[in-house]
Amino acid sequence: MNNTANYTTSFGFQWLKHAKTQLDSFVGLPISRKRLFLVTSWPERMEGQRILEAGSGAGRFTEVLLSTGAEVWSFDSSEAVEANRANNGHHKNLHLFRADIFDIPKNIGTFDKVLCLGVIQHTPDPKRAFLELTKFVKPGGEIVIDVYKKTIFSRLQWKYFLRPFTRWIPSRVLYLLVRAVVALLLPFAVIAHKFLGSIGTRLFPIASYPTLGLPYRIHKEWSVLDTFDMYSPRYDNPQTLRAVRKWFKQAGLKNAEVRYGPNGIIGRGRKS
Repeated sequence: MNNTANYTTSFGFQWLKHAKTQLDSFVGLPISRKRLFLVTSWPERMEGQRILEAGSGAGRFTEVLLSTGAEVWSFDSSEAVEANRANNGHHKNLHLFRADIFDIPKNIGTFDKVLCLGVIQHTPDPKRAFLELTKFVKPGGEIVIDVYKKTIFSRLQWKYFLRPFTRWIPSRVLYLLVRAVVALLLPFAVIAHKFLGSIGTRLFPIASYPTLGLPYRIHKEWSVLDTFDMYSPRYDNPQTLRAVRKWFKQAGLKNAEVRYGPNGIIGRGRKS
């Protein structure tokens, strides 16, 4: 593992704290399942396929991938692999390992499908991270990623005003602050959404999900987790559509589709 791996320390912290928070099996709703198949357009049965999942966290998408019957190789560069192991390690079709996205072991071979959701923007070099992943796509295979979008409007989010300060706060201290702020503001964010829609939720410097149908107790934990995720990472590098399209072109991927999606920008392409 290379010496840049400590940039993921805060992710290990958050996923050990919230090992089950976003698992469909814990929440009782197919939130991760719907997002994964919406973004990838993959079939729900993939026996005989080899899938590489980069940056798996506690395994919310690992759980869904395993349910397809595919052989899943999943890695994270943080201690989150231990949370994923506890959640999904009993599956015989899971091959879980710890590695940095810039130093993936070459002996794992190539894959029918490579997936990287919610990760690339948190690396020091998103383009290089993407190009590294394309090396593991076999001929005829495909890669699917997402990345935060970079627009004038998106840069007006609370986190980009506060992150210059919050990302230097020790994780344990920041986490306590986040829990306190969420406990105070989440009820108001939910009420604001009822009257103002998505504009209402953006008035508050926390993550909130009033449309997901989560019980309030679980909604609060999602809010704590994702608010911490907004303010703690060392890197947050959103991208433009034009930039991501250039990545796919440079990688020589065919049938590339790069568009806006539920978490920013979705990119899909196939290796010839």
